[in-house]
Amino acid sequence: MRCYLSSFRIGNRPAELRRLVGRSVEAAVIANAVDADPTPVRQAKVEGELAALSALGLRPEELDLRTFFDRPDAIEASLDGYGLVWLRGGNVFVLRHALHRAGADEALRRLLRRDALVYGGYSAGACVLGPTIRGFEATDDPSVVTEVYGADPTWIGMGIVDVVVVPHVDSPDHPESERLSDLAATLRATAVRHQPLRDGEVLVIDGETVTVG
Repeated sequence: MRCYLSSFRIGNRPAELRRLVGRSVEAAVIANAVDADPTPVRQAKVEGELAALSALGLRPEELDLRTFFDRPDAIEASLDGYGLVWLRGGNVFVLRHALHRAGADEALRRLLRRDALVYGGYSAGACVLGPTIRGFEATDDPSVVTEVYGADPTWIGMGIVDVVVVPHVDSPDHPESERLSDLAATLRATAVRHQPLRDGEVLVIDGETVTVG
């Protein structure tokens, strides 16, 4: 399994991301964490991700999970064509619902098990991978799932990694830093396995090798 999980944006290890992806240049940008934003704002955020990945020599395009809702048989074939799937930040509950509704959570689990692609992302895109997303209501409103999709939010993460990734910890330039630093402290006090990340830091998983820096 190969994962590149950043606290904010690409982070401090872009060369490591490029190494993980290898020769493949095809990248899918999943931006459903910002589905609640007005369309022009959402589009601008997508274009920002496309530009950042293009600067690394990749050939990115958006893969909008909404076009796969309730069609789980279709998503895996589409994802299988990419060397990198990149999930940007936003509302973790909105992203988690979109992944499940499209069947992308199970598809990504199978593809990662086969080492068919790299899972990359930051903030919400990293948070959804853990066993739970409970606690992130401190920064993200779960009720937005109902507003956007007419469904109840889930509190269960994808369970692909066995730690809760907590971004923006001790990152004074980020507006959510204090609340997420408090969440990391709570998880530590209650012995919940977690990985705090400062902005710039990246958790890299490359098979059995796991590094943070």
